[in-house]
Amino acid sequence: MSSKLPKWDTLGFDYIKTDKRYLSVWKDGSWDDGVLTEDNSLHISEASTALHYGQQCFEGLKAYRGKDGKVRLFRPDMNAQRMQLSCDRLLMPEIPVEKFIDACKQVVAANERWVPPYGSGATLYVRPFVIGIGHNIGVKPAPEYIFSVFCVPVGPYFKGGLSPVNFTVTDMDRAAPHGTGQAKVGGNYAASMLPHKDAVDRGFADCIYLDPATHMNIEEVGAANFFGITAANEFITPKSPSILASITKRSLMEIAENSLGMKVIERDVPVTSLEDFTEAGACGTAAVITPIGGVEYKGDLHVFYSESETGPVTRKLYDTLCGIQFGDIEGPEGWIEIVE
Repeated sequence: MSSKLPKWDTLGFDYIKTDKRYLSVWKDGSWDDGVLTEDNSLHISEASTALHYGQQCFEGLKAYRGKDGKVRLFRPDMNAQRMQLSCDRLLMPEIPVEKFIDACKQVVAANERWVPPYGSGATLYVRPFVIGIGHNIGVKPAPEYIFSVFCVPVGPYFKGGLSPVNFTVTDMDRAAPHGTGQAKVGGNYAASMLPHKDAVDRGFADCIYLDPATHMNIEEVGAANFFGITAANEFITPKSPSILASITKRSLMEIAENSLGMKVIERDVPVTSLEDFTEAGACGTAAVITPIGGVEYKGDLHVFYSESETGPVTRKLYDTLCGIQFGDIEGPEGWIEIVE
């Protein structure tokens, strides 16, 4: 408990060791009860499948301190369900939804002093993960697994917060057709590191991936989902079997339809149809909403609302979502879990 708390307004998206993390082991067909520990290092076999064959997955969610001082989790049941899908895809044992939520609540409660204050613009990022461990050199499921949850106070994922940034379309793919694109597994992110670096080296915030089968339709924006707003008051977002199902995007779709009265459409979004959108954005747990100022494709930069100003619909979506997350706006039933 001796670690000094950071300056909340200077936080980036970087690792900081907090007080406690949760650890549970699967062995002989079942998960143990799990414990909280101060040790932030894992001691695993050199032959662990997580190290050699990528048998691992993770999640990301946040804890928010409200004006009332209460700490809230945003839709953790959806993270739990998505982790189950990832585990199923990689032949790993599922984490029961109740165990997942309880582990996250235990970690947030044990690290309550690390939850940034209301109004600071910072949050507590919670990272659950599952890895295959044990002595196994063959390409087959691991004999044992670790489920762990840790947390880190963070600021905005993209510098500048709710300020438009530019992206460039890459020729590289983050996932294969009929592969693991819908699962939140490390291999997808390993594949994204080189195109991300190329984009940043060229002065962009990140890259946009097209569908891996035809390279005609927009899929993901770096590690986030894409959405576009039309002049006809439509919220349009790509639909594809190789896109990670974003909980933030799902929530924005409900907000757009039920709170803003917009028509919500999931469909192919051809990269040649950028002119159809008056505003565009990237959304995800880490990014929340990042307005897209412009997209470079084949040497031309298409600008949406503005390269320097956030569009009114994007801002309304952002304000409504954040209002629900921090407890300023009452959200739909079941969206918020209070951490006692």
